[in-house]
Amino acid sequence: MNFEKELVKRTKEVEAIIYKFLPKEEGPAKKLVEAMNYSIKVGGKRLRPLLMRETYQMFGGEEEKAAPFMAAIEMIHTHSLVHDDLPALDNDRLRRGEATTHVAYGEAEAILAGDALLNYGYETAWKSFHSDLDVLKIKRALEILLHKTGIHGMLGGQGVDVMNDGKTISQDTLDFIYQNKTAALIESSLMIGAVLAGAAPEDVKIMEQLGFYIGMAFQIQDDILDVMATPLTLGKIPGSDKKNNKVTYVTLKGVEGAKEEVADITQIAIQLLDKLPQKDEFLLELTKYLMTREK
Repeated sequence: MNFEKELVKRTKEVEAIIYKFLPKEEGPAKKLVEAMNYSIKVGGKRLRPLLMRETYQMFGGEEEKAAPFMAAIEMIHTHSLVHDDLPALDNDRLRRGEATTHVAYGEAEAILAGDALLNYGYETAWKSFHSDLDVLKIKRALEILLHKTGIHGMLGGQGVDVMNDGKTISQDTLDFIYQNKTAALIESSLMIGAVLAGAAPEDVKIMEQLGFYIGMAFQIQDDILDVMATPLTLGKIPGSDKKNNKVTYVTLKGVEGAKEEVADITQIAIQLLDKLPQKDEFLLELTKYLMTREK
């Protein structure tokens, strides 16, 4: 398998699925919908729906039946980026090489677009009830999605992050932020894929653990890229963490120390994948790739 070519191919396939669920730009709220769709269409890795689809297929699921949840997870993730970029938070003006939503549409419209993406993500996931998937599997997947994106997951992590802006924090607090703000959404992607495909509870638990380690490695690699990458490769202006006086793994351990953490955590993730009776070469290579990515 040529991983790089396969990654491009599968990312495009996932993106096409997401686009099918975007709301139509019409009616009195057309401008709001335009801002929502703009935020999605400026691009991205599509990592979370990609992980969900790969897990779903690995456990024997049929691709199209997971589509509503795949689109939903990307909408919810994009909501968090739109709000992260706002002047009240990170005040970033570039995202994925394009103007951030508040720069393109204004701050008020960006706040509403972020809210709308979060809500529309849940609406989109609900469309799974119109499929022939088992209702109990859908309900469990929704339970995971709601829990991992709320105050005990993504939003809780964002809240602690904002509350500690410019403050000196411990590694325990930093780990809490990363586990919830970043890893929780990746955990949910892998867990939902497994649940919808009918995986055994013990395998769903392994996917949750895998999501934790992938998420932590992903966020620490972001810390490294914020000080090492160029605007061209990163798609945004680096140095945001320093500008906002954020404590990161690079702050605590230095670049080399942070790189060692990424390598160690990724190795644990690979060992977890080896525990599964199902084998997926692409998922294994994707896990390794995330450790060395440059954007």
